[in-house]
Amino acid sequence: MSHESTTNTDPRYAWRETGKTEPPRRSATERLSDFFEIYSFLDEETARQQAMRCIQCPEPTCVQGCPLNNQIPEWLGLVADGRFREAAHVLSATSCMEEIYSRLCSHPCENACILEGRAEPVAINAIERFLHEYGFTHGVTEVGPVPPNGKKVAVMNAGPCGLTCAFDLVRAGCQVTVFDHRSRPGGLLVNGIPSFKMEKALLERRLALLRKLGVSFQLEVRPGLAPTLAQLLAEYDAVFFGAAVGQVKPLEIPGAHGPGVHQGLTFIAQKNVGAPMDTEPIETAGRHVVVLGGGDIAMDCLRTALRLGAASATCLYRREATHLPANPYEYQNAREEGARFEFQWTPVAVLRNDTGMVTHVRCLKTRPGAPEMDGRPAPEPIPGTERDFPADLVLVAMGFVSAPFQPVGDLSRIALSPDGRVLVDERLMTNVPGVFAGGTLVRGQTAFLDAVRDARAAARFIQEYLHLQPEPRISPGVPPAAS
Repeated sequence: MSHESTTNTDPRYAWRETGKTEPPRRSATERLSDFFEIYSFLDEETARQQAMRCIQCPEPTCVQGCPLNNQIPEWLGLVADGRFREAAHVLSATSCMEEIYSRLCSHPCENACILEGRAEPVAINAIERFLHEYGFTHGVTEVGPVPPNGKKVAVMNAGPCGLTCAFDLVRAGCQVTVFDHRSRPGGLLVNGIPSFKMEKALLERRLALLRKLGVSFQLEVRPGLAPTLAQLLAEYDAVFFGAAVGQVKPLEIPGAHGPGVHQGLTFIAQKNVGAPMDTEPIETAGRHVVVLGGGDIAMDCLRTALRLGAASATCLYRREATHLPANPYEYQNAREEGARFEFQWTPVAVLRNDTGMVTHVRCLKTRPGAPEMDGRPAPEPIPGTERDFPADLVLVAMGFVSAPFQPVGDLSRIALSPDGRVLVDERLMTNVPGVFAGGTLVRGQTAFLDAVRDARAAARFIQEYLHLQPEPRISPGVPPAAS
């Protein structure tokens, strides 16, 4: 890492003369002893040096590569000038829950950077993480309520998709209530993200900010039954249904049903700080853990098991390493922490001893076949290539399948496709006027940030829809928006 003052760096050539710097990271040995985040932040001088590497291209490919289309060059330019307060304000005003999503994305903006292939891409993610922390610690982040516009919106689901939509709507002056069937808001952010990736204090800080802005929560309710859709439409000007994940894929092979085989997401939720313990504890200490799957949940399972004292943690993935769907940074971290990887193996049976305990996972070697819909070659099992991998515990992390929309109560008014997805128009509005939907409820299984993008788009479309209303509905005690 260069420690030269930015005054000695010619901005015209910073992209070439200054190497990319990632945020400081704790050693694998140290981080295996706890569940704290493994990354810290760039200092101000380094953040400036790294931001100077942005060449401010006229058609920024980084914005196109970002699933949320964040206005990256604008705040990079301000950081390069040392105008951190202004940059933090731009980031908080144009981004959404950036302190959370910057920890969970795989940095596609950097892959799309115009410098890629010519030099190292700009360290956009590291600068963003520095900037949002700067904004919070220096009081830049927006904390006061926005002047109300007299509109009320109900948001169904307090997971990342719903919270994103609620945040953008409340910033526009809407009075927002978030409904959820669970006992606490956050969804996947609470139960599915280990603290070494995102400490729970960050989510609590964001929820506190949402409440300061005026968002209220109604938990442990079942929309469609209590409240009904009719009740929601009578009280609110618009309703949004959103979800970011579906149902976990089951493991349907001989021996998969019984002790010693668990869903990876259940394991992660159980081990998360503050997560409810409503299932039998899944113990990993001293055990040989096999994780089936290659996505982010699989990486989280491996890294969590190792922190809890697993004798070994092995990932079995059915495709080649180049097609591993996990965030490449999380894959690198898992390897550093001691996880083992076996590629091109597909499970065909879980083997047990006479007492019913898991002893091995039997697999077949695979080879690349014809391309599937996503362009990746289908893994074809090769007959006669059986191999048994020792295992005391099997964690299934094979991804998600679409969870059909549940038309309980009068939610049956909302039109669905034959496979249970909500039908929407180009504005993400359903056949029921004023009712919008996005994420997996509409798309089927989709990437996490694609569902978040839907939530932001829905917030814009809802605002457009509300502006068409003849008269704003004013709640008692809430003054009309200033004209």
